[in-house]
Amino acid sequence: MTVAVKAGTGPDGAAITARETAAVTRMSAPGTVLAHGRGDALAWMLTPWYDGLSTWDVLHDVRAGTCQSPAARHHMIDLCEAVAALHREGWVHGDLQPSHAIHTTDGIRFVDCSWSWHPDRLAPSLLFRGGLPHLLAPELAQSIHEGVRPVAPSMSAEVYTLAASLWWAATGDWPRDYAHTGIAPGKVTAPVLRQIIGTCQIPLRRPYAWPDVQQVLAAVLTAPADCRRTAAELAQRLRSP
Repeated sequence: MTVAVKAGTGPDGAAITARETAAVTRMSAPGTVLAHGRGDALAWMLTPWYDGLSTWDVLHDVRAGTCQSPAARHHMIDLCEAVAALHREGWVHGDLQPSHAIHTTDGIRFVDCSWSWHPDRLAPSLLFRGGLPHLLAPELAQSIHEGVRPVAPSMSAEVYTLAASLWWAATGDWPRDYAHTGIAPGKVTAPVLRQIIGTCQIPLRRPYAWPDVQQVLAAVLTAPADCRRTAAELAQRLRSP
């Protein structure tokens, strides 16, 4: 068996790896965590190696402008359905990104689960600061900016992040057109960017490179939090011709 080893050092690194061990143990099938350990300044976890490409990798040709195939759309649907299954179990991954989902022959496998949480099985972590600001739902970005702790992404906020992640993986661009509002995101800090995302009406980037798909994602990214589609509904909309 090929395995993956994850280790964290220092007080925070060890705590984060230990938390991921707890999350993976509780949210996955028995035996997913093969071994683990923790000392004063080191924690480690051993899991099976997931043989497959990440969402970022499977959408490479779409991003390069050379292919918008049914297979690429199927990969996007697979991710949405995997997130929907996670949500049905009460879990929120917490840090969805195109590199955090692996497409294997046995389905999607989530990695980097340090910030996953469940209302009954694992409380949110006080160490979490929200992940990539560009993928944050506006309401979550605003709450983080206001100092609400712990950061606990809702399922609705995670569906926003899911749509933003698919947009990024398919186009290579962030969904929001920062330049339209005179913002250079690479020149501002994460706290300032979260404030901007949470308080400013930043339009989506145009024109659409893949209109059939981006229009579906745009409906998620522009909907109020309480009207946002679920992950299962997003999968269904992407499946429709």
